[in-house]
Amino acid sequence: MTTETSPEDIDRIVTAAVDAAEQLAQTTPAERARWLEAAAEALEKASDELVTLAAKETHLPEQPRLRSEMVRTVFQLRLFGQVLADGEFLRAAVDHADPDWPMGPRPDIRRMTVPMGPVLVFTASNFPLTLSVAGHDTAAALAAGCPVVIKAHPGHPELSARTFAVLSEALLGAGAPEGTVGIVYGVQSGVTALRHPGIAAAAFTGSEAGGRALFDIANARPRPIPFYGELGSVNPVVVTATAVRERGAEVASGYVGSFTLGAGQFCTKPGMLLLPADHGLDEALLNAVTTIPAQQLLNDRIAHGYRDGLDRLRAHPAITVLYAPEPGAAEFGPTLLKVTGADFLAQAESLDVECFGPVSLIVEYAGPDELRTLLRHLEPGLTATVHAQDSDADIVRALLPALTGLAGRLIWNSWPTGITLSWAQQHGGPYPATTSPQFTSMGTAAIDRFLRPVAWQGFPEALLPPPLQDANPWNLPQRVDGAR
Repeated sequence: MTTETSPEDIDRIVTAAVDAAEQLAQTTPAERARWLEAAAEALEKASDELVTLAAKETHLPEQPRLRSEMVRTVFQLRLFGQVLADGEFLRAAVDHADPDWPMGPRPDIRRMTVPMGPVLVFTASNFPLTLSVAGHDTAAALAAGCPVVIKAHPGHPELSARTFAVLSEALLGAGAPEGTVGIVYGVQSGVTALRHPGIAAAAFTGSEAGGRALFDIANARPRPIPFYGELGSVNPVVVTATAVRERGAEVASGYVGSFTLGAGQFCTKPGMLLLPADHGLDEALLNAVTTIPAQQLLNDRIAHGYRDGLDRLRAHPAITVLYAPEPGAAEFGPTLLKVTGADFLAQAESLDVECFGPVSLIVEYAGPDELRTLLRHLEPGLTATVHAQDSDADIVRALLPALTGLAGRLIWNSWPTGITLSWAQQHGGPYPATTSPQFTSMGTAAIDRFLRPVAWQGFPEALLPPPLQDANPWNLPQRVDGAR
């Protein structure tokens, strides 16, 4: 059931997705919303079984972590149902013929988005429900009208198989065509599927090395395809001197809680804390970090990678170890390291790196000028956080150009871990955070990755898609002759 999928079976699965793509492209948003609701209901009913399997395979606790993740998984399917009902995702625009158009007579031309085609989804290890078989990428692609071929993660194969069974049965029962979803197993299967000419786009959440390798494969195909990879992110946190004076202990406690959440295995983990050199928070940080128990990581591969990365950082000559318990055989306690801003700038290539697990680096900056220089030299990421007081408005305003260039989500006086799903959410950023910084992998706008625009020029009303007809039979938003 979960052995390496053969090339012959991969071809069969992708070919079935190709066959389904044409049928899905003809469905209405209301039909697809019903499919998503059926999937949500089925997963909700199977939640006890799925959560138990997830806990067994990932070392993550059932309460509250996996239970809340199950709620999130069901919610995001229903959220995309709201996206479909809203209809704005189609970007329907109607320009009627205009003989007096300033550029010369304008023909009748109408534009909207259409499904990209079969999408290959590489599932993630750190969110075995929300970013896995029935996860956010799958929900967004199905909402767009794209069949999905799922590359199961080796860290939770039993959970993947069972979730796929629940998902596929629900979709087929709701009227989705055969081939709407398929699943493949094994490391090589993902590469084989990615190279299949029937795959039109791919989505990935994982390591920078693995994601970059797949990105290169996607672009080296005879016909390159979009590869939406979420790879690596350090997620810096800036703290002003005023914030240190006013609420330094609170900031220290919140920071420790954030970088150790889920054993530091969140893509939004704050991996770097930028503090003024005279912060005096070492004691508060130690008081907070020593209360955090050692935790198991998701699997052996991640544990080995974390141990190697941690060893490299601890051995670095510029690093001072603030707190570093010896790792156990299966569990890892949180580690705090620090470095001066000057030393960091001199050796940023070896220090400005993501280490996936419960470790974070404190960078002590000498003043506002050095802080701005540090921000300009940091690797881009998913988030950048500022802890400051209202009286720091001028200081923070001067930092905003660098912060905006660093990340897709800026956070004020809060913490980056914990991503709500909503219409305004942005989960992406410049490389290496993502391979396509103009898109998001979380929130309702994630559907845009799996759509492409098409214009119809001069077509009679009877041959136009319903969202572009003057009668607008689906009653979805249109921009007509430039006006909403």
